[in-house]
Amino acid sequence: MSTKIYDFIVVGAGISGCSIAFELSKSSKSILLIDKNNDVASGASGAAGAFLSPLLGKPNKFKDLITKSLIYSTNFYLKHTPNCIDQCGTVRIPKDDIHKQKFETYKQYMDFEYTIKDDGYYFKIASVVDGYEVCKILSKDIEKLLNYDVHTIKYVDKIWNINDTYKAKNIIITTGANTKLIKEDYFNIRAVWGQKITINTTTKLNINYHKECSISKSKKVNDSYNVSIGATHHRLLEQNEIDKNNIDTFTMSKELCTQCANVCISDNDTNDLLQKASDIINLENIKLIDAKAGARACSVDYFPIVGSLIDSSKTIEEFPYLINGTNVQDDRFTKIENLYIINGVGGRGYVLAPFLAKQLYNHIIKDEKLYDIITPNRLFKRWVKKRRKS
Repeated sequence: MSTKIYDFIVVGAGISGCSIAFELSKSSKSILLIDKNNDVASGASGAAGAFLSPLLGKPNKFKDLITKSLIYSTNFYLKHTPNCIDQCGTVRIPKDDIHKQKFETYKQYMDFEYTIKDDGYYFKIASVVDGYEVCKILSKDIEKLLNYDVHTIKYVDKIWNINDTYKAKNIIITTGANTKLIKEDYFNIRAVWGQKITINTTTKLNINYHKECSISKSKKVNDSYNVSIGATHHRLLEQNEIDKNNIDTFTMSKELCTQCANVCISDNDTNDLLQKASDIINLENIKLIDAKAGARACSVDYFPIVGSLIDSSKTIEEFPYLINGTNVQDDRFTKIENLYIINGVGGRGYVLAPFLAKQLYNHIIKDEKLYDIITPNRLFKRWVKKRRKS
């Protein structure tokens, strides 16, 4: 049984976990990074296309968050993992005439320079990173415990106990769609399954493309090229939503799909990705090299979830009139001590994670305030309001 007490234990070694561990290492060498898989970036982060591109649309808080994250994260990768980022740019192509009309209305709201190219809009700032190598580099100096499943976390005498074996003053949970360690009913995550494939082709691509899927710039391998194509999107169903007479690989329960380490690969989705890619550009002499899949974690309002969890039972016990609609300032809610999360990054994990990790680091170490739009407070207040109506 381990007697060492770490300053921080990070559970989950995807891009969010590796990013926050990297940030925390600036202030502490007593960090343990845990993952149930046998390597970093083995879940959704390994199955991600890892494209960094602007969000198109009219101004709103979510678009503003993505824009800030894209600028920060691009510079972050260039500084810390320069050999893992390719700033080749991306052409965003409308998928039909309706979307083309929408793109035209978005022009006045573009946050980044663009040019017209290949029936779409070419953004020079857009790039792609090697997600696995990024996670390896960010976590290379961090102590790791891999192939280890965390079943229980307990807070005893100001210390977090993990499986009654490992101990830490603080714990950060970055397990994405696997939310078994979070027992709060208001913490609602939707799992969206994604599949990415790598192909070999004789077609050379000098930039990234995005239409109904994304295609990466090609990498030369002997006399041909490797290209990544991603990703599919399938919402995982809860057990009570499943039609037992009509079930396929991706309509299994959220519990089965997200709480295990198994990776589900669908031939149908491989063919679907190839078809969508061919609608963008003609890829010749295709050979399938690799296929990866993982469950992305999305919040109900699409914003990420970062910071301290609200202890709903203690908060309602202290402020029972919350149920009646009386307003209570957020800073009076009871937090679960020394427990933090980064979750809900969805399909933009490699855009959001470095930026969110920096925000959480500043919050934990420097006591800086987090953006209201990303804290769990909003989920708790929405849950209380829903209880009031029912």
